[in-house]
Amino acid sequence: MTADREYPALKPIIHDSLKPQPHGFFTRLGGVSTGIYKSLNTGRGSQDEAAAVAENRRRVCAHLSARVLITPHQVHSAKAVYINDAHNDMPAIEADALVSDRPGIGLGVLSADCAPVLLADPQAGIIGAAHAGWRGAFDNILKACIDAMVDIGAAPARIRAVVGPAISLRSYEVGEEFVANFANRYLADTDLFVPAARHGHAYFNLPVFVQRQLARSGVTAEILDICTFESADILFSYRRTTHLGEHDYGRQISAIALPPAED
Repeated sequence: MTADREYPALKPIIHDSLKPQPHGFFTRLGGVSTGIYKSLNTGRGSQDEAAAVAENRRRVCAHLSARVLITPHQVHSAKAVYINDAHNDMPAIEADALVSDRPGIGLGVLSADCAPVLLADPQAGIIGAAHAGWRGAFDNILKACIDAMVDIGAAPARIRAVVGPAISLRSYEVGEEFVANFANRYLADTDLFVPAARHGHAYFNLPVFVQRQLARSGVTAEILDICTFESADILFSYRRTTHLGEHDYGRQISAIALPPAED
């Protein structure tokens, strides 16, 4: 592995509403991976070198000044898990949202078009991270995450949330079955579809749907209007990889931490 000095610094996107909580919507910049994974690929499920992924994750953890960085095994579920203790070698927990109130713990979710959401109730000292693809958002992963935060003392009115880089309306084309399935459950949100040139197809606004799902649980969220599909220089994208015919893709991480307790 090449020395740190030959790689650019990490370039996480920080949002004012989550300050002073250590956090970042990390881009693909500042890591050690090469080729299609260049350079901050944090996806253990990719075919990238395991040592490179481990080093990339270490850099993120250090940037957050966290003792440990935990990410779930994401399965597009509506399951949120409370982390009360953790270590870097623990098995990945099958879930799509994590919450904690423990100093020194960093929580992260991986994405490559799905919407990452970071949440914090600074007054209660509680944080959360959620992975919201269309399926997870449809099945209420955001509600599950907020409920888990409330269970350990957070209040929805105090929770600050930011929806990170995700595939945008103009790049997310879906078929008529998707639209029909969505309308059966979320009729009021069918305004989030815009007709596409192809018959029966439409473009879907995933970030705004995620924002609305958060609002339904009493949490006001900001959206980072950055499209993963359109931002090849700084972000990974599954859909872009598919269009290019590449064999695999990297995953960026969005993470938030509670500062370690003072001695």
